[in-house]
Amino acid sequence: MASVLSEIYFHEEWAAFEALERIVWPDGPACPHCGATDRLNRLAVQRSKASKKHPNGRPVYGLWKCYHCKGQFTVRKGTVFERSHVDLHIWFQAAHLLCNSQKGISSNKLHRVLGVAPKTAWFMSHRLREAMRAGRLPCRYAADGTRLSTQMRHASTERTETNAPTSVFANPSARGM
Repeated sequence: MASVLSEIYFHEEWAAFEALERIVWPDGPACPHCGATDRLNRLAVQRSKASKKHPNGRPVYGLWKCYHCKGQFTVRKGTVFERSHVDLHIWFQAAHLLCNSQKGISSNKLHRVLGVAPKTAWFMSHRLREAMRAGRLPCRYAADGTRLSTQMRHASTERTETNAPTSVFANPSARGM
């Protein structure tokens, strides 16, 4: 069985955009500006302006155009990945590391593993943790590193008054403890 980290969307930008489009738009793309679902067109891969680091410009993947409002958008719009210069496949790697670490992962460790600047790693980890706290990502962690789950936990399959399943989010005082 191959590792999940060998998936192409963890390594290629175009594949990361395709994967995020399947997650965010399961029924097809929708314009975040006007809400239209028809008259949308995927634009060809374009290049950004030249810079010292990228003399020929960087390729811009996942660009769409809405012919209702004449606006351009990507699948990043309205997500935690919006307005970030970090590549989407790096975001996917950071989210995977953060969600699958038993006690979470520090920003310094993200910096070392992903090869980004410490400030960038801090920014990414805080955005991802805020998304987890708000419930926009499937995994959640408490401040002490305990993994939280919305599934019911109980010692027995029988549902009685004494061992009824309780959510880990439930207030202990509400259960009569």
